[in-house]
Amino acid sequence: MLQTPDPKTLRDKLSPPKRLLMGPGPSEVDPVVLEALSLPPLGHLDPALLAIMGETQEMLRAVFQTSNPFTIALSGTGTSGMEASLLNTIEPGDRVVIGVMGYFGDRMCQIASRLGALVTRVDAPWGRPLDIEEMRDAISRTKPSVVCAVHAETSTGVCQDLPGIAEAAHEVGALFVVDAVTSLGGQPLLVDEWGIDVCYSGSQKCLGAPSGLAPLTMNEHALERTRERKTPVPGFYLDALLLSKYWDEKQYHHTISAPLLYGLHTALRLLHIEGLEARWERHRTNHQTFRGGIEAMGLDFLPDESYSLCPLNAVLLPPGVDEGAIRATLLTDYGIEVGGGLGPLKGKLLRVGLMGYGSRDEFVTRLLTGLKEVL
Repeated sequence: MLQTPDPKTLRDKLSPPKRLLMGPGPSEVDPVVLEALSLPPLGHLDPALLAIMGETQEMLRAVFQTSNPFTIALSGTGTSGMEASLLNTIEPGDRVVIGVMGYFGDRMCQIASRLGALVTRVDAPWGRPLDIEEMRDAISRTKPSVVCAVHAETSTGVCQDLPGIAEAAHEVGALFVVDAVTSLGGQPLLVDEWGIDVCYSGSQKCLGAPSGLAPLTMNEHALERTRERKTPVPGFYLDALLLSKYWDEKQYHHTISAPLLYGLHTALRLLHIEGLEARWERHRTNHQTFRGGIEAMGLDFLPDESYSLCPLNAVLLPPGVDEGAIRATLLTDYGIEVGGGLGPLKGKLLRVGLMGYGSRDEFVTRLLTGLKEVL
C-alpha cells in the first residue's frame, strides 16, 4: 500500500495570501460573487440549476449582443472556448485563414493545424492590428471555409476592428470565428451586428467571475455547418451539438460545476445592474487614467491609443529594466500581481489588467503609486 501523508504535516485550512490581481487574468472578483461560490451545490440536472443555466444564457446573449439560441458557458477556461470553436467548424483538409497579431492568434493556428486544416496565416507586427486589406486578399485568394481573428489580443493590448474581416469572410461563404476572451463585458463587442458566426470568451476577465467557464455563442449558420460535417467532431466533451442537448434539451452530457455557475450568474447580474454600456465606459475611463499616469512617468504603451484595449494595458519598459524584478517587488512588497511579456515581448513589457471588478479608480491609483516607487 502506498504511504499516505502524515496528517500532522497537512494544513489545518487553506489561507492563501490576499493579492490585488491586476495581471492579464484572472481578475479581481467582487465579494458578492465570492459569496455566491459558497452556496449549496446542486445536481447537474436539478430543475433549480437548470433554471439558473437558462438565466445565465439569457444574460450572456445580452453581453454578446446576440440573439443566438446556442449561447452557453462551457465547462473549461477560455482555451476550451477556442478549441470548441475550431473543432466544431473545421474538418481535415479545410482551408482556414487566421489573423495573427500576437500569442493567441498563433495558438489558434496551432489548434487548427492539429485538426488537419490547411492554415494560411496573415501576420501583423506584435503591437499593431491586422491589415484589413491583407486579410481580404488572403480570404479572396484561398477561399477558406473558416476565418479567425482575435478581437482583444491579450499579449499585446491591441483591439482589432472586425466588421471588414467578417464581410470578406461571408463573401466567400466562410464562417467568422472570433476570440473575445479579454473583451467580452469590458470593450464594445456586437456579435450579430458585426457578422460574427462563432465567438468565445472566458469567465475570469471582464465578466468578473472565477476562471473555469468559457462563454460561447454560435449562430445557426455555424451550427448547420457542424451538423453537415463529413467527419465526426473530433471530441465528445466540446461537441456543440451534444452540448446543445444539455443546455437546451436538458439531456445529460457532463457534470457542470454548480458553484462556478453561481459565480458567473452573479457576476452577470451585477454587470446588467451596472449596465453594459456603463461597464464599457468604466473600463475606458480607468484605462485613460492609467495611461495618463504611465505617460507621466515617461513610459510608453506598446500599441497606439487608437487601437489600444481598455481592459488590458501593455506598458513598454525602458532598455535594461528587469521586468521580472519589477513584478516580483510589486507582488511581495505591494501585494499586486501584474503580467509580463509573452513570446518576443518577454522581458520587455508589463501587462496590466483593468478588468471587471478590478477596473476601479482606487486600484489604478494603488498600482501607479507602487510603480512610481519601484521604478
